[in-house]
Amino acid sequence: MTPTKFAALALASVLAFGALPAAAQHQHAPLPSLGDAGLMGSAEERRLGDEIARSVYRDPDWLDDAILSEYVDGIWQRLLAAARQRGELNAEMAERYAWRVLIWRDNTINAFALPGGYFGLHTGLLGLVASRDELASVLAHELTHVTQRHIARMIGQEARQTPLMLAAMVLGALAAGSNAQAGAAIMAGGQAALIQQQLNYSRAMESEADRIGWGVLTGAGYSPRGAAVMFERLQRASGFNDNGEWPYLRSHPLTVQRIGEAQQRQQAVHAPALAPDVEALMMAARARVLGKPGMDALRTWAGAPQQGGFDKLPAPERVAALYAAALAQRELRDVKGALHTAERLTQEAKGQGAAAARQAALLHAELLLADKQPTAALRAIREMPAAPKGKESGLPQAASQQGRAALLLRAAARARLGDAKFNADSAAELRDWLALRPWDGGAWQALATADAAQGHTLQALRAEGEVFMARLDWEGAIDRFRAAQQRSRDAKDPAERIEASIIDTRLAAAREAQRRQQEEGRKKN
Repeated sequence: MTPTKFAALALASVLAFGALPAAAQHQHAPLPSLGDAGLMGSAEERRLGDEIARSVYRDPDWLDDAILSEYVDGIWQRLLAAARQRGELNAEMAERYAWRVLIWRDNTINAFALPGGYFGLHTGLLGLVASRDELASVLAHELTHVTQRHIARMIGQEARQTPLMLAAMVLGALAAGSNAQAGAAIMAGGQAALIQQQLNYSRAMESEADRIGWGVLTGAGYSPRGAAVMFERLQRASGFNDNGEWPYLRSHPLTVQRIGEAQQRQQAVHAPALAPDVEALMMAARARVLGKPGMDALRTWAGAPQQGGFDKLPAPERVAALYAAALAQRELRDVKGALHTAERLTQEAKGQGAAAARQAALLHAELLLADKQPTAALRAIREMPAAPKGKESGLPQAASQQGRAALLLRAAARARLGDAKFNADSAAELRDWLALRPWDGGAWQALATADAAQGHTLQALRAEGEVFMARLDWEGAIDRFRAAQQRSRDAKDPAERIEASIIDTRLAAAREAQRRQQEEGRKKN
């Protein structure tokens, strides 16, 4: 595990869903919180979160996978909407905090919240769940930790005085994760132990996150059975998720009592059994393959469809296994074999609903791009089913129905073709998207490519700067904006002059953000 992920786990500590105690009985109205949020203000908490997120974005195991992130965000946005409707998430908090879910390549089973509205999911947890309801139960709990200001309560007055010092201490202490002697030397001091005490959630906070998170979960339309099923999965997996190392990073173990109480709550509301969720199984397969499982696992998954008895598996399991096989074959650089498996997957997925058929089409397009067939990839995207209701919106109708994954795949295919009109179409779609999601660094990168392909160097440089801004890298943003500013001195076209004015504003914003970061660093030292 990398230092960044150790830092995230340290700050999350007991936020891992594996530590989630049994929720209180379902309530249809918001319950009162525990009281004052503590001495750390929301602005300070956001700065602390940004400091950690800045390192996260540089971590090579941070996974910005368009297909997985779109799936997770579809669930996340429903939960946020439910929290707003219930009054748990007020307008000020919605505006000030990040509300972003970040995915790590890590096979441990964990989910956590960070200061300032950042949240983390490990591919290990994504690979474990078999329904949206299960994943929603995890995210609803973590969301509530932030809406109820639990992190601010934990950190207390010391962190209010030096919030970035806390982040630096955690990052520094855990950077020695791969060096036991260095780690032991650092941990010998009392500061790290004090931080851990501050970051451990109290039982009352966990109970509050459970009862309010329960309301958010069901208010978003997810089954209350999701939590009980998730507990059972975590209980079965717990033996593989704790090797006894770095005990201060471990979550509280699950108990039979917690599982029993979760089952009682679901029975109290007479929730029906969870229906097979083929799309969730496909996304779990994707998470497992992308989570760096090792060559042996990839070979096993790639060869699964050729094993005896495969055709006798239930249809949802066959679809998920075919999805994993095609993706594993690509990871093993057998793109032709992956395309052959994807064609079989497409046929199997047709009978499993529009969502499953859409995921099969996205994978097929992704593989066609890997095989240098951009025209065929565009056709696969164009012909795939529309995104289910509740997916991301904000684009013109045709693009909105296909979502972020299709948007970025389509832009990549058009860039491969090199046609100016195609790239202009992509640029227009991406700008519409980014008008509502300026934090989407992946979309900014696609826009930079589309603008450069049209010879719009100034716009491309600005978009490159926005990639760094989205990932909180002020130095990189300043470099790109300054290059764009120099380019704009020769601008004669009215549109370029407008762009030049925007660049000046964004450069000033990046410099101000860098100044604040440096000022906080001086205070810390």
